[in-house]
Order: sequence, then structure tokens, then C-alpha cells
Amino acid sequence: MSARWWRPGIDAYGDPGTPDRRGGGRYLWWLVRAQAGRSVAAAVQGTVSLATAALVPYLMARAIDEGLEPGALGVLAGWVTVLVVAGMVISWLDITRHRTMTRVRMDANFRTVKVVLAQSVRLGASLRRQVAAGEVVTIGVGDVQTIATALTVIGPGVGAVVTYALVAVLLLAVSPLLAVVVLLGVPVIGVLVGPLMGRLQGVESAYRERQSMLTARIGDLAGGLRVLNGLGGKRLVAEAFDRDSGRLRAEGYRVGAVTSWIQALGLGLPTVFLAVVTWLAARLVVRGDITVGELVSVYGYVAVLVVPVAYFLEFGNQVSRGLVAARRVVRFLGLEPLADTGVRDAPTEPAALYDPASGVRVLPGRLTALACARPADAAAVVDRLGRFVPSDATWGGERLDDIALPQVRDRILVADHEADLFAGTLREVVSGRRRPDDAAIARAVRAAVADDIVQGLPDGLDSRIDAQGRNLSGGQRQRVRLVRALLAEAEVLLAVEPTSALDAHTEAAVAQRLRAARAGRTTVVTTTSPLVLDQADVVYHLVDGKAVAHGTHQGLLSYDPAYRSLVARDADPDAEEALP
Repeated sequence: MSARWWRPGIDAYGDPGTPDRRGGGRYLWWLVRAQAGRSVAAAVQGTVSLATAALVPYLMARAIDEGLEPGALGVLAGWVTVLVVAGMVISWLDITRHRTMTRVRMDANFRTVKVVLAQSVRLGASLRRQVAAGEVVTIGVGDVQTIATALTVIGPGVGAVVTYALVAVLLLAVSPLLAVVVLLGVPVIGVLVGPLMGRLQGVESAYRERQSMLTARIGDLAGGLRVLNGLGGKRLVAEAFDRDSGRLRAEGYRVGAVTSWIQALGLGLPTVFLAVVTWLAARLVVRGDITVGELVSVYGYVAVLVVPVAYFLEFGNQVSRGLVAARRVVRFLGLEPLADTGVRDAPTEPAALYDPASGVRVLPGRLTALACARPADAAAVVDRLGRFVPSDATWGGERLDDIALPQVRDRILVADHEADLFAGTLREVVSGRRRPDDAAIARAVRAAVADDIVQGLPDGLDSRIDAQGRNLSGGQRQRVRLVRALLAEAEVLLAVEPTSALDAHTEAAVAQRLRAARAGRTTVVTTTSPLVLDQADVVYHLVDGKAVAHGTHQGLLSYDPAYRSLVARDADPDAEEALP
């Protein structure tokens, strides 16, 4: 038990505890209290290390004043031995303090990662609707590390305060004048640097906000580059990205300017402080008020004092940045998931879904397609039918909001074309929480025309897939997502652009096989592909999010010119032939 503080305080499966979400400062204090034993150990080690260093000038003064007398060689040897031992103690304490502080920082890092991850899971589907992906990435990549670094103040920070007081006491024994100068010097430095700390928080906040916005933009570009290229919008988006990057760079220069002043003052002011105190001490020696040994000790005291003073400034910088990062984490932790007020049971039999906002009615057992010039409008209909946003949508005549959410999630599946793919074997990726047998997986793989993916991987279904499917192409990732959606065997499947990244030949095969695989069950797809639309039982043509016409694909082509213009595409005649 005595060395419990030495072991890591949190592991991959441990409970991180309940964070204090009342502010950035309270969150940082919660991280300290969560590892109280280790924090106290770091403070003690830092204090003893710096305090021992502060005693070295006193030992040197005694060695000079007592050991340099004629015939006092033994006394000199004794003081030198004491100095050597003090140096060894300082070195050992610095090593142990560094190790302890590394554990403090890593604990804070992992603990923050865990609470952020837990909050992301808690928010579930509402996460993307409440916070941009760039914000989450910025928290996970930058803010977590900044928060952990801010806790460095625990060890050497506490030691710096104690050492400052100790040096003042030691100087008081030498000269009250020098003690007063030292006691007043650090507050003066704080007054000079304090306004810069406040300014740093402001520019750091602005920089972090713009950084998260640009990170989100990068994610959007990565996901939609193929579409942008096809629409000829690459240059326009590139110019906008270049403009936003320039603004972020300007914000970074502002942060760098303030930080450079703080760092410059952190090095320069203590040096000036050292020069002033040394000059005053030299004047006292000339007047005979203090001895030469005491002069050496004063120089040593002030030289030692430069370290804690520099610590004060550096830690002020780190804590200021840590507060900014902690506030962002607290703001994220304060988000609430979509409220579940439903108490009613879902329909006992397959029933129709109806979205009054768009006029779309999805009949059970049918393949329904939503065609829209703006994919976001069709996706909004899916969000309402899948109960991912508050709406007046109904299921079997009952408002979806009134039905217990677990029952909705168990029977209605929204399959987004950009849904996350977690790292693991291909079998694990497509199986999700279920344990389908090989026959079921084979059927889903064939329905999604993903046989070539399985066959092309070195170990088939047991091949390793990287996070987000980075070792797969865009079309392969889309088909893997479709395999996963089919294996869920949901009563109602709402698929957003399930074939947007596929070539026409593969798309035609997926359309036919999807219809067969989902026969007798309710399926909704959003698409403008005539190959998919031709397989639908009913197609809704949406304009500005409203259904302006519905019918079969061929029927709409014959009497709805706007629909015909929307879905017409020049294609190779061979692409119309479905694969067996």
C-alpha cells in the first residue's frame, strides 16, 4: 500500500470517475484529486528537491567562511562532503519527481480521454448533430495533451512556492534589505506578465475554435472529394480552404507572439532580478555589512531563485492554456443526448412510417426510394423516420417520439454511407454485436456484391481491417457498410446513399440483390441512381424537402420532367445489365 501512488492510477478498463463539470479550473482540480496520493508525492519531491538546492548556497558560504581558514582543511573537507551528498540527493529527487510527474500527466491524459469517449458514446447518434467532428478531434488530439501538461504545476510548482519562501527566510538572516527586494521582486514580475496571461487565454481560445472548424472542413473534404471533383467544385473549395488556413495561421501567429513575450520575460526578468540583487549584495560587502561567504551565498540564493521564478511564469502559461482546453472539454461534457420521452410500445406488426414534414409515407414490406437534388434533404427525412431528431413522424399511427427509444433502435436501422468502421477483422467489422454464422455472412456479402473484397484479402473474413477502413477503397468501404447493415436484419432499413461510391456495373448488381435480400421487409434508400430507382416499388421525388410526386421510376420519368432531369445520366448500355 505504501507504494500505491507509484503505480498507474487508471487502466483501459478502469472507471475514470465523475468529472467536475462546473468549470475549467474545477475540472483540472478534479484531475488532481483523482490521483491525490501521486499528486502529494510529486509536490513533496518537488519541494524537497528545490529546497535542497536552495540550501546549497548556504553550505557553500559556510565552507568558504569556515573552511578557508588556516589549518581548517578538515572542516573544508567536511563541508565539501555535505555539498556532494546534497548534490546526490537533488539528482535522485529530480529523477523520482520526473517519473512521478510523468505518471501524473499520463493519468490526466488517459482519464480525460476516457471521460470524453464515454460522453461520445453517451451522446450516441446525437453527437454529430450537436458538435462538429473537428471539435471532437481537436479535443482528443490537442486539448487532452494541453490539460495533462498543465498538471506539471503540481510537482515543481508547489516546490517553487516553498523554495521562494525558504530563500526569503535565508536572505533575511543575511540582510533584511535583500530579503525585502526578493519578496517584492516576484510580485512585480507577476504584475508585468499577468496581463499577457489573460491575453493568452483569449487568443488561445480563438485559435482552438478556428482549428476545430478547419479540422471539420478537412473531414468534409476527405469524405466528399470524389463528389466535388465530379461537380467541378474542387478549385472553389480549395480556395476557401486556403483562405481558412490563412486565418488559422494568423491566429497561430497571435498565439505565438503572446507566448514568445511570456517566454522572453520568463527568462529576461529573472536575470535582471538576479543582477539587481547581486549588485546590492556587492555594495553591502564593500560597506562591510556582510562577509564574502555571505555574498557568495546571496548570489547562489538568487541564482537558485531564478528557477522557481521561471517556473511561476512557465506554469502560468501552461495553466492558462490548460484552463482554455479544460473549458472546451467541460463544454463537451455538458452536452445531453436526445431525450427519450417515449413510453408506448412499438407496433406489434410491420406498420407504415409517415413523415408529415415531407409527406413521405413508407409502406411495410416495400422498397421505397427518395430522390432529391439536395442529398441533405433526403437524409433529413431519414433522420426523422429513424428518430434521430425530434419530429412529428409516426409509426403505425403512433408518434415515434412516444415510442420507447430502445424498441425503435431495435427494429429501425439507419445505415449512413459514411458510418464509422472500427478496427478489427472483417468478420468482426460486419458482425457488430451479433454473432452471425458463416452462411448468413456469405448471403450478406453476396447481396452487397462484396465477394471480391473477401476473396482479395489475404485471410478472407479473418483479415485485419484498419480503423475507418483505411486499407480499403471508397467503394469497398461502402459495400462493407452495406454488408453490416444487411446482417443486422432490421425490420426497417433506412439506407442513405448506399451505392454512391460504386461504379454503374456494381451498382446495378447491388440494386437487384438488395431488393431480393430485403424481400418482404421495409427498406428505404436515398439515391438519384436510375439503376437503384428502377428497382424500387415506389419513388418519392423531393423538392426542398417536400414530396412533389411519387410513383414508380418509369412512371415518374414519363410525367415528371423535373424528376427526369434529376435522374438522367449518360451511361454505358452494358451498365444496365444486372449481374447474376
